[in-house]
Amino acid sequence: MALTEQQKVDVRRYCGFPVYGLGSGSTPPSFGYRYNEWYLILEYRLNNLDPVEETTLQNVYLANLSQLESAIPTASSNLDTDRAAVWYHNKNEVRDRYQLFKLWCLRLIEFLGLQSPSPLMKGITMVV
Repeated sequence: MALTEQQKVDVRRYCGFPVYGLGSGSTPPSFGYRYNEWYLILEYRLNNLDPVEETTLQNVYLANLSQLESAIPTASSNLDTDRAAVWYHNKNEVRDRYQLFKLWCLRLIEFLGLQSPSPLMKGITMVV
């Protein structure tokens, strides 16, 4: 079973690649991002995954990244609370969630054997 177009779009986003552009069957644009070496490698790998690799991509990476990404905006609903009884809001919650999301994006990039073109994917520090 091949990846859906939406899954491919999500992988591109999570890996830091720009939008693909025109749909299939239309004339491709003549500007460079679509002909970047890593972009071509990504497209080749997405279209030629082993069934087990595809299942791992869908069930591990895409499932977790979707949840992590959606948790970032919802964390902002707690930004106004600093202290409430014995509960204290993590002032760094949004940053921490974003760092965790980026960490999973980097894991996806490594799983696919790519280099991300996005400057947002650089400079992650993992503290355990």
